This record gives sequence, structure tokens and C-alpha cells, in this order.
Amino acid sequence: MASITALARLMRELDDRLAVCNRCGMCQAVCPVFAATGREADVARGKLALLDGLVRELLDRPQGVQDRLQRCLLCGSCAVHCPSGVKVLDIFIRARAILAGYMGLSPLKKFIFRGLLARPQLFHRLLSWGARFQGIFLRPVDDLLGSSCSRFLSPLLRDRHLKPLAATPFHHRVPSLDEAPGASGLKVAVFVGCLIDKVFPHVADAVLALLQHYGVGVLLPADQACCGIPALSGGDPESFARLVRHNLRRFPPESYDYLVTACATCTSTLKTMWPLMSQDFSGVEQEQIDALSRKTLDVTQFFVDVIGVELAATREPPTGIPVTYHDPCHLKKSLGVAAQPRVLIRAHPGYELREMDEADWCCGCGGSFALQEYDIAAAIGRRKRDHIISSGCAVVATACPACMLHLTDMLSQAGARVQVKHVMEIFAETLPRTST
Repeated sequence: MASITALARLMRELDDRLAVCNRCGMCQAVCPVFAATGREADVARGKLALLDGLVRELLDRPQGVQDRLQRCLLCGSCAVHCPSGVKVLDIFIRARAILAGYMGLSPLKKFIFRGLLARPQLFHRLLSWGARFQGIFLRPVDDLLGSSCSRFLSPLLRDRHLKPLAATPFHHRVPSLDEAPGASGLKVAVFVGCLIDKVFPHVADAVLALLQHYGVGVLLPADQACCGIPALSGGDPESFARLVRHNLRRFPPESYDYLVTACATCTSTLKTMWPLMSQDFSGVEQEQIDALSRKTLDVTQFFVDVIGVELAATREPPTGIPVTYHDPCHLKKSLGVAAQPRVLIRAHPGYELREMDEADWCCGCGGSFALQEYDIAAAIGRRKRDHIISSGCAVVATACPACMLHLTDMLSQAGARVQVKHVMEIFAETLPRTST
């Protein structure tokens, strides 16, 4: 249980932020959870009203408060559209920390966050073993999407169509790199992220090939850890802090010009959540976090805004493979990045970009939300799936591996013949074959 002093500080910060909300209900129109359930308790206004009396609620029914707070994707839709500028994500993250500090973490969360995630070497080792033996539990169901389902009845896996773990994680194939800048004169640090490392290593391959092609030096530290967002959103700031410190030691900000990631969630976490939750770090650590945050860019931002990738002025009208794009919430809503991924897709002459309806509507994943509230996550995901199918495209691209997982699940269950690709995979296809 957290100290009374720490809880009191968090409560004061929460009270200050809650005072801004005027309960207008604008968040109802944009909340994907509310659209799926129709329950006032599931929309930001309902949760904020509950938190307004958090001290009393903590004593009366802490579990009920926690259950309602967990029914949130942390997609940021409400915050983007709030006319009062309420920092909803900040409030919910802090409220979850308060509740976990008061009630304590469940044994399962302690095992996952403190026993696994916060111990990166053990986490890597267990997932590597899992990749070797997953065939016992999973069977392939869709060759196009590369999805599998459970061989046995499982309350966790249920009817999900999963992307299996890669046979070889990226950090085994490329343990580390430290290359000098090339023609660009720039050096970037690459934060790989858990899902790209263990499920989509080919995305990291594409990023490295592109950086090398454009003459960018690469710093790829060994022994990278999770960015910390699962622990933070799960109410465990202690494990989050351990992961931040672990990664800070491997990514000293003075060693590179930019830090890039191909995971929208990792980008958002490093850029916004690390500084937000840095109050208990030392002064030196806070300076490092701020410096790292300022240098962090989504990899699509880096190639468009820094390297200057753009469309050729004489390009013919596109007539290639039809592709649509899904905006990850953590990229568009948290960071305002939407144009750059589309530029990179259009830079490939073999693709024709077609916009789907509600391209920035949440896919329904939300990390652990899809594990705890799969029925709601699937309902939200089916809405996105239907828009993808209606676009008539053969490919849906996105810039977040978590979105790739959930989109694969939804499309595979429907038997849709639509491939799911990362934007960087498509952009890397423009490279000469000898460069890949």
C-alpha cells in the first residue's frame, strides 16, 4: 500500500484537475465505450462525477470505483473534444494509482507488473520459451492474416484470433547497434517496444533498413524494457518507475539527435506519460526525462518532418493496390500525428490510399482493456472492421502494433480478405531490393 503522504499528494492533484469539468456531456458523442454500452457510467463525465467524491467513495465502495475506472480505453477521444480542456487521461491515470495505492494490487497484477515486466531479462526469456511451445496451444486459422486461435477452451483466449509470437524476437536477431551518422548527419535511438520485438519483428527490420538507406546513424541499445504503460494504466506507478529508470540508463539523451519508435503507444508514453509521472524522480532524472521526451518522435514524423520524405510533384494519379489507414488513438489524439503516415503510404507508387469512414475512431484494443472487457472491445472493433471492409481495400495500414493485433482479430473472425500492415512495411517496399 502506498504511503499516506503519496496518496494525499495525488488526491490534491486530482482535485485541482477535476474542478475544470463542467459536466457538459460533450464526451458522450466521441466515447467508443459509451457508443458500445450506452451507459452513463462508462463515459468520461460519469467517471469524473464519481471521482469528485473519491475520498468518500474510497471508504464506501473502492472496488466499484476501480471497476468503473477500468472500463476506459484511455484512447483520449474525450480529452481532444473537451471544450473545457479537461486532462481526462491524466486524471484517470492518477486515479488508478490512488486506488491501487489504497487497495493494493491484485496478485495477478503484482506477478505481471513486478514479477515480469519490471524484470526485463526474465520477461524476454519467458516470452522466448513461449514462442517455442505456443504450437501446443494455438492452431492457425487464417494464412493471409497469419492469425491463430486456441486449440482448447480458454476463458482468456475465448474466440480470439491471435497473432502468434514470432519464432525469433527482434532483439535476438539484432541485439544492439551503434552506428555513426551517414549522409543525413543525424543519429537516432530506436525504441523497439514489446509487441514489435516479440510479435512484429519485421516492422523493426523495415525501420532499420529505411534509416540506413537515408544515411541515419542508429543507436539500438541492448536489453530494452517495456515503456511502462501497462503498469501505469494498471495502477502500478512503482513498476512504471522501475521501467523508466531501466530505459533511461540505456537511452541517455545526449547520445542521439532523436529517439524514434514505430509504436504509437510507446511514442505517446515516452513523450507525455514519462514527464507527467516524474514527480518522484530525482532532479537529474527529471532533466533526462524531459530531454528524452523532447527528442521523441513517432518514426513516421521523423521521416516526413525531419528527413523530408514527400511525394514527387510529377507523380501520376495512383492506380495501385487499394489501402486504407486507421489512425491509432495514441498517435492522432495524443500527439496530433495524422498526415505523416499518409504521406509515407502515398510515397509508394504501388498503392492507392482510400480513406475509410471514421478513420480515427478507436479500434477497441486499449491494451489490457481488451483482455478485461473483450465483449466491449470486440463490439468497438467490429465497427472499425465494417468500415475497413466497406472501403473496398485489400490492405489496412496503421502505425500501432496493438491496433494491428486487434484489427487482425476482428478481420480474421469475419473471414475478411484484408491484410493488416504497418505503415513502415509499406514505405520500406519503396527501397531498392539490394537495400533490404
